[in-house]
Amino acid sequence: MDMHTVVVGTSGTSAEDVIAVARGEARVELSGDTLAALAASREVIDALAAKPEPVYGVSTGFGALAVRHISPELRAQLQRNIVRSHAAGMGPSVEREVVRALMFLRLKTVCSGRTGVRPLVARTIADVLNAGITPVVHEYGSLGCSGDLAPLSHCALTLMGEGDAEGPDGVVRPSHELLDAHGIEPVVLREKEGLALLNGTDGMLGMLVMACADLARLFTAADITAALTLEALLGTEKVLAPDLHAIRPHPGQAASAANMLKVLSGSGLTGHHQDDAPRVQDAYSVRCAPQVAGAGRDTLAHARLVADRELASAVDNPVVLPDGRVESNGNFHGAPVAYVLDFLAVAAADLGSIAERRTDRLLDRNRSHGLPPFLAGDPGVDSGLMIAQYTQAALVSEMKRLAVPASVDSIPSSAMQEDHVSMGWSAARKLRTAVDNLARVIAVELVAATRAIELRDGLTPAPATRAVLTAVREAGVEGPGGDRFLSPDLAAADAFVRSGRLAHAVESVTGPLA
Repeated sequence: MDMHTVVVGTSGTSAEDVIAVARGEARVELSGDTLAALAASREVIDALAAKPEPVYGVSTGFGALAVRHISPELRAQLQRNIVRSHAAGMGPSVEREVVRALMFLRLKTVCSGRTGVRPLVARTIADVLNAGITPVVHEYGSLGCSGDLAPLSHCALTLMGEGDAEGPDGVVRPSHELLDAHGIEPVVLREKEGLALLNGTDGMLGMLVMACADLARLFTAADITAALTLEALLGTEKVLAPDLHAIRPHPGQAASAANMLKVLSGSGLTGHHQDDAPRVQDAYSVRCAPQVAGAGRDTLAHARLVADRELASAVDNPVVLPDGRVESNGNFHGAPVAYVLDFLAVAAADLGSIAERRTDRLLDRNRSHGLPPFLAGDPGVDSGLMIAQYTQAALVSEMKRLAVPASVDSIPSSAMQEDHVSMGWSAARKLRTAVDNLARVIAVELVAATRAIELRDGLTPAPATRAVLTAVREAGVEGPGGDRFLSPDLAAADAFVRSGRLAHAVESVTGPLA
């Protein structure tokens, strides 16, 4: 992705901007309106801090300790302490792109003018992002309510010059050293600012946004590999006719069927299902491919709707409202995000499952309509793709386990004050693994389908298929022949699918796919 600048305003952000900052290293700037809104909301917090009445997050403790009124001389210590005590994550560090997304999304909410944070704090977050400094955030520590507390606390710790962070060179060093090296002054937090930096769904939302982008590519890739398998099995494309899908008007289903039909246009292999071992209908895994992938596409559309709403939100507790009131609320609960993260894991698992079933059909001489066992060069001497399907099956099996929802679980915390939590961070973490697995599953089907098509002597594949064959071979995935070290071929196919080159090869012939 080309380097560019993302300007943060007061009215939310877009998925494209999140990805640009998280993955594309885009620079971040604050708009003039943002700075004015930050200053205005800070005036409200300063006025409340000067009053004798306790206000949650400004002059009280937190969570189950909110009953204590904190005197003015202890309030800076209170804000430091909430960051230090909540930075209690454990386990391996999460990915750089996840932390950058999390920080950018917290900056987005801070800049809404609803949190009461000073402009200085927002500028420091932007400076840390622009310097390529990435706080060390650990795998475990978030229950998804009150937001992603521990992950966000580790980020806030870096703003204070404490804890550890990864520099732009990938080396982990003490945060204060990295801030000093880039001329960034550590922040001394004031009333409410520590709480405002911790209280959001930013980690789970960032992972949702990136998963949606990845799954959009993978749904298109799965339509392509399903079409290639149909072609390799000499199946019929008549089931993809638009009028058949119009009578069950799910938009995702129609899009998947249209993609498959474009891939198969001009094929000399389809329609031969009556030639050898005649069959009236193709198996479900082939014939129902648009219905399954299409249901996943519609799930993705719903997830994007939820993500867009969350991207337009200002999640904090308490919040500064436009009329100057500061009110407690429950908007930090991650349920809306957690549900769709789990829903996407279900859709990904089912798409992986049907792709694996198609691959197995290609390898079984009793169901492949004339193809050699396991697509081997010399069956018996060669094992062909036998164990590639084992790997695919292992991936799908894990995806089924990962499809068990995290959001139905809840363990009360904070002395029963936080007695119901979303587990959205956990849902997001397992979805990332599921998406990775899905790419690998589709890659194995691609390897099998392209090899099977090349073994169909005397029949001419579709022009789009021929473009795929050329591109995938150029990418380092070898075709039919004797056994060889197979893992590099599978890795090359995986990279080919993830990068979007599979879709690009098809679109060079068909035009844009859905």
